[in-house]
Amino acid sequence: MRWLLGLAILLAFAGSGYAAEQELELSVDSRTTLATLRTPATMTPDTPLVVMTHGTLAHKDMEVIQGVAKALEQRGIASLAHTLSLGLDRRKGMYDCAARHDYVVGDAIAEIGAWVARAKGLSRLVFAFGHSRGGNQVARYLAAGEAPPVAGAVLLAPVTAKAEADLRASYATTYGKPLEPFLELATKAVAAGSGGEWMDVPGFIYCRNAVVTARTFASFYAADAGQDTAALVARVKLPVLVLAATKDSVVPDVADAFASLAGSSGGRVQLDTIEDADHFFRDLFAEDVADRIAEFIKQTR
Repeated sequence: MRWLLGLAILLAFAGSGYAAEQELELSVDSRTTLATLRTPATMTPDTPLVVMTHGTLAHKDMEVIQGVAKALEQRGIASLAHTLSLGLDRRKGMYDCAARHDYVVGDAIAEIGAWVARAKGLSRLVFAFGHSRGGNQVARYLAAGEAPPVAGAVLLAPVTAKAEADLRASYATTYGKPLEPFLELATKAVAAGSGGEWMDVPGFIYCRNAVVTARTFASFYAADAGQDTAALVARVKLPVLVLAATKDSVVPDVADAFASLAGSSGGRVQLDTIEDADHFFRDLFAEDVADRIAEFIKQTR
C-alpha cells in the first residue's frame, strides 16, 4: 500500500515535467506532524531523497532548511523536510516561548523514523539530514537501530558534547540564576515518576521565564552520553558526511569533535568544512552545502 501511494505521487510529479512542492501530513504518537516534499523535474524511485530535520525549537520552513532543499532540487535530489512536533499537533513556525514545554530530546527518534518510512515509499535511495540539534537527533535515530535504515546521513553543524556542556555552564550568566537547583528538582521528579510536573524556570534553551515539565528540563540539561554526536556516529555502520562552518559561533568545535573519527573510519565518516559560513549557511553557502551533499550521494550510490 505504501508503494502504491508513493507510485501515485511519483507519477503525478513525473507527468508534470517540472519541479514540484507538496505539503504532507503524518500521524506520529497521535499527533499530526507536517512536512514539505520537494522533487526535481524528473522524479523516479531511483531519485535520491533527503529527509531533513531542523534544529532547536525551529521548523521545516526555516532559511537553512529551505535553502539547502531548494539547492538540492536544482541538483536532481528530492527532499522531505519535516517539523518536529515538540508535543504539539500540526506545529508550524518557531516554538512559541510563551507556550508550555512538554517534550524530550528522544521524541524526535520516532518522528524521524516515521518520515524516513514515508520517504522509502517514494525513493529507494533515502538519506537522513540534520542541522544543529537536529544533527544530534538524527545520530540518535541511527544509533538506536540495529540495521542502517537509510543509505547514508548528513550532519550539518551538529551539536557536540562540548556545546551541550557550554550550554549548561552558561546558564547562570544567561538567566541570572544557577542551573543546578532546577536540574536537581527536575531529575528527582523524573526519578520519582513525576516527570510531568510543571516547573517555572528562569530560562529554557532560548526562552526566558519558561514553564516546562520536569522531564523536559532534565532531558535538555542533564548530561547524557547521547549528547556526544561523534560517539553516536562511531556506533553506526553507514556512510556519514559531517559539514562544519569555519565561522560557526553556535557550535564552533564541530571539526575538532569529528576529526579523530573521520581520520580513523576508513572513509566511512567524511568531515568537510565550508569556509566563511556561519551556523546557518545562508545564501550561497546553502549552494556549497548542496554541492557537498550531491557529491556524497554520488559516492554512496
